Amino acid sequence: MAIHGFKAGHAPSRRNVLAVALSGWSLCAAPAEAAEKIVFLTSWFAQAEHGGFYQAKATGLYDKAGLDVEVRMGGPQVNGMQLLLAGEADAIMGYDIQVLQAVEKGLPAVTVAASFQYDVQGMMTHDDVTSLAGVKDKTILVSSAGYTAWWPWLKKKYDLSDGQTRAYTFNLQPFFVDKTMVQQAYPSSEPFQAQEKGIPVKFFLFAKDGYPPYGTTIVTTRKAIETKPDVMRKFVQASMEGWKSYMADPAPGNALIKAQNPKMSDAQIAFGIQRMKELKVLSGEEDVPIGTMTEARWKASYDYLVSAGLLKAETDWRRAYSLEAMPVLTAKAD
Repeated sequence: MAIHGFKAGHAPSRRNVLAVALSGWSLCAAPAEAAEKIVFLTSWFAQAEHGGFYQAKATGLYDKAGLDVEVRMGGPQVNGMQLLLAGEADAIMGYDIQVLQAVEKGLPAVTVAASFQYDVQGMMTHDDVTSLAGVKDKTILVSSAGYTAWWPWLKKKYDLSDGQTRAYTFNLQPFFVDKTMVQQAYPSSEPFQAQEKGIPVKFFLFAKDGYPPYGTTIVTTRKAIETKPDVMRKFVQASMEGWKSYMADPAPGNALIKAQNPKMSDAQIAFGIQRMKELKVLSGEEDVPIGTMTEARWKASYDYLVSAGLLKAETDWRRAYSLEAMPVLTAKAD
């Protein structure tokens, strides 16, 4: 009987037998482990404030981590929390208030990292206002969502009243024509539109005056962190590395942003990156490593919501977050 690969009548050497055996083993060995699929849903149309995730995709950071990540764009008609809990997404871009209120209802949502040390909600004013305290005699445009998020905090801090508010319909024209008006804004959205109109404005980030929530967080399910903790840890790590890379050279991420959202101009992306750097949203005033969360900050958000009547005091707020997946990054992103 001949051994495959050798002629009959010729006794194979020990070296040749070993070579054939190893060759056969390599042919029968299990294939390389497939990349773990993750669907990540953002909170809005693709923009600079989502750049780290697109950068991680564009530069192969997710691939390097053994992940097959699909970054899906959110929008006004997309309910991220609903899709997460239904299993249509593995992780979503969220915010603290949303997750704490989900936990109050017994839903298994959990935050595993914070891209931004601040919620980037703030107030846009005309250039005569010098601080948030200066809005006391102004008409304030507030969206319906704002009333159940930041407005109770601002109203209490500066002794404002519901009577001075008007509905913000995401049309900036009333603000542009009336210098007695101020309005809610994000640093790279409404101020950019004002700049395009040649109207001088100021922007005041609520977090600089003590508004506690984190921003642009990664939210997943408790099942995900309990059954596949390594997968989520890799996703968080690669995403935060993506943010660090994006702030250094955003070109790869920007190409994906514009592919998903063709209406996003180079000028607006550049403005957004500039504002993120100026406000130090990634590392905060204390220059903490990107992705950092603390129990103290979560407790501050819980305390605020309870005091504002937006959350039941008996809510187990510690179930709203997990520090187990926080990335190991010592370099600052800003």
